[in-house]
Amino acid sequence: QVVVEESGGGLVQAGGSLRLSCTAYGGAFSIQTMTWHRQAPGNQRELVATFTEGDSPRYADSVKGRFTVSMDYAKNTLYLQMNSLKPEDTAVYYCNVAGTYYTGTYYAEFDSWGQGTQVTVST
Repeated sequence: QVVVEESGGGLVQAGGSLRLSCTAYGGAFSIQTMTWHRQAPGNQRELVATFTEGDSPRYADSVKGRFTVSMDYAKNTLYLQMNSLKPEDTAVYYCNVAGTYYTGTYYAEFDSWGQGTQVTVST
């Protein structure tokens, strides 16, 4: 089973920066896509950034120019660098990882979510 863990959230003042990490681990697997999402209280979960191997990262319009993703393949970790943070960026940030894993006898697809990490931006 592939496990996903996020870290790096916290409290920051508006204009500040945070870097979130999303790490996948557990067994033999290959990653196809990693995505960052966020959900603010009372709102639906929204897609923030998409990283697909061999493709350019994609970002929601609300974070373009401020957020950047980068991948450390050796650590199976996707980073979300968040700069010029705004109060409206306050949310729980979730990571999703999709790919294939080896069960021991065959390959199967997986789609795993982390538990989320809280980001709070104060005025």
